[in-house]
Amino acid sequence: MLKLARYLRHYKKESVIGPLFKMLEAFFELLVPIVMAKMIDIGIAQNDKSYIFKCAMILVLFGVLGLACSLTAQFFAAKASVGFGTELRDDLFAHMNRFSYAELDKAGTSTLVTRITSDMNQVQSGVNMILRLFLRSPFIVIGALVAAFLVNVKVALIFVVAAPVLALIIYGIMVLTIPMYAKAQKALDKILLGTREGLNGARVIRAFGRQQDETKEFCDDCEHLLALQNRVGRVSVAMNPLTYIVVNLAIAAIILQGGHQVDAGILTQGEVIALVNYMTQILNALVALQVLIVSFTKAVASAHRINEVLALSPTVLDKENTIPAKNSSDTKVSFEKVSFVYPGAKEEALTDIDFTVKPGQTIGIIGGTGSGKSTLMNLILRFYDTTKGTVFVDGVDVRDYAQNELRNKIGVVPQKAVLFSGSIRDNMRWGKEDATDEEIYAALEIAQARDFVDAKEGKLDFMLNQGGKNLSGGQRQRLTIARALVRKPEILILDDSASALDMATDAALRKALKEKTKGMTVFMVSQRTTTIRNADQIIVLEDGDIAGIGTHTELFEKCEVYREICLSQLSAEEVGA
Repeated sequence: MLKLARYLRHYKKESVIGPLFKMLEAFFELLVPIVMAKMIDIGIAQNDKSYIFKCAMILVLFGVLGLACSLTAQFFAAKASVGFGTELRDDLFAHMNRFSYAELDKAGTSTLVTRITSDMNQVQSGVNMILRLFLRSPFIVIGALVAAFLVNVKVALIFVVAAPVLALIIYGIMVLTIPMYAKAQKALDKILLGTREGLNGARVIRAFGRQQDETKEFCDDCEHLLALQNRVGRVSVAMNPLTYIVVNLAIAAIILQGGHQVDAGILTQGEVIALVNYMTQILNALVALQVLIVSFTKAVASAHRINEVLALSPTVLDKENTIPAKNSSDTKVSFEKVSFVYPGAKEEALTDIDFTVKPGQTIGIIGGTGSGKSTLMNLILRFYDTTKGTVFVDGVDVRDYAQNELRNKIGVVPQKAVLFSGSIRDNMRWGKEDATDEEIYAALEIAQARDFVDAKEGKLDFMLNQGGKNLSGGQRQRLTIARALVRKPEILILDDSASALDMATDAALRKALKEKTKGMTVFMVSQRTTTIRNADQIIVLEDGDIAGIGTHTELFEKCEVYREICLSQLSAEEVGA
């Protein structure tokens, strides 16, 4: 929690005023037993009604002042905690956005969602409780002890014995429950992951008739979370009875000892009542402290999980002195002895990759599943940094560019078509914020999406559901291609982005790209031979190695891997056509 305290730097005033007003409320509360003692020993003992009324008015005044202080403290504590939560959440989200694919792979998206939502709420709630009760409860306990000594030292020794026992109980339960809450949050991560997979893969689950299996697995995870929560609940729930036992024994001792003191004329009856009230105040303060401890324990566990994310440093970073983007007439993209290993993997995903691409060329990338096609494209975009070797764009090492500079040169269409809720126009402007309708329509025409967009009600204003779920798979792919084309990139990467298109649409797309994107360097990653056969150069990958580079004709004659791929998809006549 201390590491996160810096997010209160803009709320120093609120962080001070809130606890101070809570202490002021506690001060008025500590005065109540003194007034009560005077009311009993003077007003009631002497049957002085005016004195009783006067004391009653003082008690009402203390109540009103205490309420005003409490409301003021809660207002400032809430303002500080909400501001703290907002700044931390913004910083955490910005930090996550700086992660490369390596950090996202390592952390996992489901746990990141839990940490920016559930864990954040726990920490924010903990800060609120700390600002309201952290000083008030100890102030009440210490103030009650001091007041008890002022009343009678001998009876006050009971307080001295009871207070450390209560503190030991609270500390012991806190030590036991902090790791338990951390385990419960991890179990919540697993439930979120299961929910995410279940909803995203709902069609597959139904197609294989696995609803009952998935439901059972989800219920098992929930039962595990319930067991963890019950376990921590059984420990934390012991705090109340244990503290009540100690306090009630202390009150009994006060009454017994106080009775002897009253008989001896050392104490008055009002003072005994005051001492009992002070012990009750200690009990109430500790009950409030118990709530704080539970909230604080959860907050500490959640803060540790948030700090884990903040401590996860992005591996793909801009250098202090980056090189401005430039154009080269000689080489657009080149790989020099590039190897890459995924974090935690034992084998290389790419090994000694060497090739050169000239401006305006169309490059086909083909190979079996897991051969490294998408990894190759990710290195051009610098989603990962190479393990060995160098990737050059326009003759400059991609690590010497600012990431935004590099990616502004590239339009990418990922394997999975990703669209966002909003209008088609809004989605198209992800590629270029100030794109005109004419530029958008031009991109839609190349992507073979103009016809179905014009058929939609509102055309460019047609609203897409989250993920573009109200479109077909082929329509989503064509819109993602158009989005990449809107910015008129120097390099276009199509990562198996025509897999949902029929053969005729795929052919029309390739023709439009060739005719209307002159000067653009295009990388086509595909499993289809027909998609890449007319490329200026084809790179064949096998298990992370280059099995061959050349044209369709050259590779069919000399590259066995490419020949097998071709003949598995086309007849001998079609291959030679």
